[in-house]
Amino acid sequence: MSITLPATSVDGLISGVSRDYDIERIRADFPILKRTIRGKTLVYLDTAATAQRPLRVIEAVDAFSRGYNANIHRAVHHLSVEATEAFEGARNILRGFINADSIREIIFTRGATESLNIAAQCYAASVLEPGDVILLSNLEHHSNIVPWQMVCEKTGATIKVIPIDDRGEILLDEYEKLLTDRVKIVAVQHVSNSLGTIHPLKKIVGMAHRAGAVVVVDGAQGPPHLKVDVQDLGCDFYAISGHKMYGPTGAGVLYGKRELLEKMPPWLGGGDMIKSVTFEKTIYADPPAKFEAGTPNIAGVIGLGVAAKYLEEAGIERIAAHERDLLDYATPRLETIDGLRIFGKAAHKSGVVSFTLKDIHPHDIGTVLDTEGIAVRTGHHCTQPLMERLGVAATARASFGMYTTRQEIDRLVEGLHKVIEVFG
Repeated sequence: MSITLPATSVDGLISGVSRDYDIERIRADFPILKRTIRGKTLVYLDTAATAQRPLRVIEAVDAFSRGYNANIHRAVHHLSVEATEAFEGARNILRGFINADSIREIIFTRGATESLNIAAQCYAASVLEPGDVILLSNLEHHSNIVPWQMVCEKTGATIKVIPIDDRGEILLDEYEKLLTDRVKIVAVQHVSNSLGTIHPLKKIVGMAHRAGAVVVVDGAQGPPHLKVDVQDLGCDFYAISGHKMYGPTGAGVLYGKRELLEKMPPWLGGGDMIKSVTFEKTIYADPPAKFEAGTPNIAGVIGLGVAAKYLEEAGIERIAAHERDLLDYATPRLETIDGLRIFGKAAHKSGVVSFTLKDIHPHDIGTVLDTEGIAVRTGHHCTQPLMERLGVAATARASFGMYTTRQEIDRLVEGLHKVIEVFG
């Protein structure tokens, strides 16, 4: 299904991205990078938590509010038609962005967390039985742990943990040993938000399928850094977070194989997810509408479509190469700092460096860096089981994006020397 969009909503806002990776041109697209914090130019190194938005995304959201704000799928008047075309056009963009087979496999959600909860509550809770097993890796975000615990409480299934080595990589031999015929679901990240580890997902999926298990992928950190092809990966579900990939908050995607979505009960009941309603019986709509009850975040979804097109135009492969260069530049410079320890040294990583510095609490590290205009994440990064495995309560994390520069890494190194000065 291909839909022509109003020029003001998507297509008219994606032109102008350089075909060559020009970092200054890219940075010019992000208004927030011009900010000063405490009198110093902002150095934003928290992209893994929330990526900043390019002007085209901001303009797309604003254009909807100013020009064609109306509900979708519900009216024949011009504004509603434009809004519906833009919303469904974004669905088609996201289908192509991850190479799903059909737009019916693209469900819009509030984000990766809701997407994972839908997979857990609508799929897993309807098929699991007492004694069944869900495998999670030791690296998972809480959003890919808690929903499965809730399902286990309902069904009597249990969770087993796939161990990792000290580099932050899944131990595939141990994973294979865990893949018994009782394993029904394997739920893993594509890319670790805490350590940056890029998992051999295609291999993990293949091993799971040979054992008869369904694979749910927390892809929150995937699309911003990697070209994602769900058909090539073979995964059954893939959760996407809009604000991690330079789009608005409150918008995301659950990809699911059509044959699974058709068998699943709906997530919520309400308007726009039905074929017919009587007081005696409701007949649900086909996917994706079955899982999209009520009025969605229309502007956010439109902005997410623009963000996906922006990433495509900038070139995911070029972004990945740029971030790898930053990682190769940052790692040896950070390691020269006395008392700094980096966690996560997988062979394949995204632009994430998690570290501790002497016995200085990560929150104190972040506070001093903030006085220098440098934004990093500190804490357990919603991965408390991983922190326990690493033997620390928390780390500081610098995460890079398509707009990060080597000069900003130099600012980080200078800032960490300031931290040492402050704490002696």
